[in-house]
Amino acid sequence: MHETSPSNRRRKRPPKPLDETRMKDLALSYVARFATSSGKLETYLKRKLRERGWEGEGEPDIRTLVSRYVELGYVDDEAYARARSGDLMRRGYGPRRVNQALTQAGIDEAVRTDVEAGEGAAREAALQMARKRRFGPYAPNRATGPVDRAVREKQLAAMIRAGHGFGHARAVLDAQNEEEAEEWVREAFD
Repeated sequence: MHETSPSNRRRKRPPKPLDETRMKDLALSYVARFATSSGKLETYLKRKLRERGWEGEGEPDIRTLVSRYVELGYVDDEAYARARSGDLMRRGYGPRRVNQALTQAGIDEAVRTDVEAGEGAAREAALQMARKRRFGPYAPNRATGPVDRAVREKQLAAMIRAGHGFGHARAVLDAQNEEEAEEWVREAFD
């Protein structure tokens, strides 16, 4: 077996500092690979600038670069917000948690309000979480009798942490069977 000495190993070169061209290339490759918001793109570029440094002339103008990509249609905050909101709701997260995720992604309040879920979608998300986590009427031991109070409180707390309102969480957990829970969701769409 051949051992390599530390001097023979390939040393990883530090990445080149950014200039205007490298910054544009980095931004373009990021928006090509990921669905993103303008806020997330700006955060990404600032992080890369901190990591690699700047060797271009003057100060880097990240906001102008991000604005240019928004103008070109490479970044669309509203489309990102709709997709992210729908994804989180389908996974069982409530409106409050969806709003937090969009805020963290740098989505403007007006856009967050536009994509906010309606009552029916919020109820459907609560039901989805109950199914996924086997809460309330979906609990395996539900047929044997009422749920223990401590278990119910833990389930209620988990639903509230996931962004559901207290009323929605309680309505799902108090449903006597799956049909009653599904009827509660259908009522919101009528």
